[in-house]
Amino acid sequence: MCRLPRPLLVCLTAGALLLAPASGMGESQAVNQHRASASIDIRIVVPPIMRVLENSHPSQLVPVVGGDWSAEQRLVVLSTMKRGFCVTLRMNTSDVEAWRLQTEQSGGVTLSPVSDGYRLCTPRPGRYTLLLQHEFEASGNGDMQSLRWPVQTDITAL
Repeated sequence: MCRLPRPLLVCLTAGALLLAPASGMGESQAVNQHRASASIDIRIVVPPIMRVLENSHPSQLVPVVGGDWSAEQRLVVLSTMKRGFCVTLRMNTSDVEAWRLQTEQSGGVTLSPVSDGYRLCTPRPGRYTLLLQHEFEASGNGDMQSLRWPVQTDITAL
């Protein structure tokens, strides 16, 4: 093993240390020229649902003057269906001669008569509160004191 005088060893070590940062910087810059990148795709999927939150109406109707009946039905529906939904209302008794239904047709809600009742449709998803005003005319039976709720409500997704 070769022994170098101490001052020469110190000089060589210092020189090596002075050269090291310059070559280290060059390597560092070469590595940083390749930039790292990443991307992430997030997709939120809302499942299709249709939920009746409320369907309230009187269970028994008491006749008003002339033997006819009148009642309000409140229907609250929440739907995420893209094209909305339809509600079909049908008469489920023969004790009613005629039936009229009215509701506010706003926000694209449409009400149309069909052969056995009415069809109410919405064009898009959302929460709908529908106030339906029903008027029923009694059939030839003038002695009826009350009437069970005569309307069947069916909901269909579009």
